[in-house]
Amino acid sequence: MTELSAIFTIASRDVLKLLRDRTRLVFTFVFPFIFIGLMGGTLQGNLGKAAGFNFIGFIFTGVLGMTMFQNSAQGLISLIQDRETDFSQEMFVSPISRYSIVFGKIFGETVVAFANAVPIILLGLVLRVPLTPLQIAGLLPACLLACLLGGAFGLAMMALLSNQRAAQQIFPFLIFPQFFLAGIFNPIKVLPWFLTPFSLISPMRYAVDLVRDVAYAGRPEYSKIVLFDPITNLAIMVAMFGALLMLGTFLFVRQETNR
Repeated sequence: MTELSAIFTIASRDVLKLLRDRTRLVFTFVFPFIFIGLMGGTLQGNLGKAAGFNFIGFIFTGVLGMTMFQNSAQGLISLIQDRETDFSQEMFVSPISRYSIVFGKIFGETVVAFANAVPIILLGLVLRVPLTPLQIAGLLPACLLACLLGGAFGLAMMALLSNQRAAQQIFPFLIFPQFFLAGIFNPIKVLPWFLTPFSLISPMRYAVDLVRDVAYAGRPEYSKIVLFDPITNLAIMVAMFGALLMLGTFLFVRQETNR
């Protein structure tokens, strides 16, 4: 019970920080709208007929999975902020599991990122993305899983970085290539041989594909867009989450111990 209370306490701290950061709140809502409305509309007008599917729906699902993953991962920069203010040292001397501490951080950023799911889904409905009530209900747990995987990825990456400046400079290079390797804006059914291995190890790929598994279930374009079935995507995401969580916790704790 103590461990669970610690997880919720740490998570609630990150949620409160978001509510006080109005700039972050605005940008987390604005960028998905720009990507789906402007890019989706442009690609649909120029390439939609040739591709054989609606690019607005395609980019909607990509941006939904990407936003969940990226926002949760990027939020873990707060770990470095806590380290620089010695707050993390205070947490690590408390009588709770180190896994509870880092999972509390991941859970907090997951809640923060997950808050974007509802307005993005509403935007999809406004843009006439065909979604049934059952599919909308299925998108929510898919988004939650994407957030958790993004948080574990962010933990592992932030544990390798020494300060906020390094994180802000390097982290975009870890995220931006995944936009294309995960097929957010472009189909990746066929890739050059030298890109295929990088795409397969990209965690964002499986988060996005799981969202598309749900959104395109039962539709004729399913085979053109979805890469793996939901069970395969789920199994890979669980395996990646566990590996990244253990690696990130080990690296972060080692850095704190060596300070």
